[in-house]
Amino acid sequence: MLNKAPNLYIKARNLSLLGAILLIATSAYLGRIPVFLFLNTDGGAILDQFFKWATWGAEGWVWIPYLSVLVVLFKKDLKLIILNFLLSTLFTQIPKNFIWDKISRPIASGIPLSDIHTVPGVVMHSWNSFPSGHTATAFTLCLLTIYLFPTKWTFAIGVIYAIICAYSRVYLGQHFPMDLGGGILVAIISVQLSIMVHQKILNR
Repeated sequence: MLNKAPNLYIKARNLSLLGAILLIATSAYLGRIPVFLFLNTDGGAILDQFFKWATWGAEGWVWIPYLSVLVVLFKKDLKLIILNFLLSTLFTQIPKNFIWDKISRPIASGIPLSDIHTVPGVVMHSWNSFPSGHTATAFTLCLLTIYLFPTKWTFAIGVIYAIICAYSRVYLGQHFPMDLGGGILVAIISVQLSIMVHQKILNR
């Protein structure tokens, strides 16, 4: 049952939900472009490099070392982790490519290119903006890790990791803040469903 979920996981899930609602609601009320331009700031060369590398922390391939470490080293449940990966991927890629495939990213939205901060060496994308796949991956890994290791350290590190990876998408000019909200919702739904299915299997 979901009421068996660790308290720190529930706290992280609720905070994530609040963040998603704020990102989506603010973007809907003020407009996705003004909110993007407010957050897409130029932090200088150091932050450019920092977020250029930070965004790699939420690439799809990160599931491979994550899965290897948790299953081999910590003996965590393979089925639960694989289920999270599959659901997160499906809930991200189906909307991006088949439902909202014509939703533009910042550089194709009509914003003057001179107003968008970009980082040299980062390949810019134009479409398939909603939801943010990197954000979905980051928050799925964050919530799943906190569920499996409900400690204050994993909570703090997981939340910081997820926020940095998600914000890197706006900093690099790749996504609107609303896309991040969508990615967070994907993560919450994916982890919740995975826990429900996994617990049903265990209770058989």
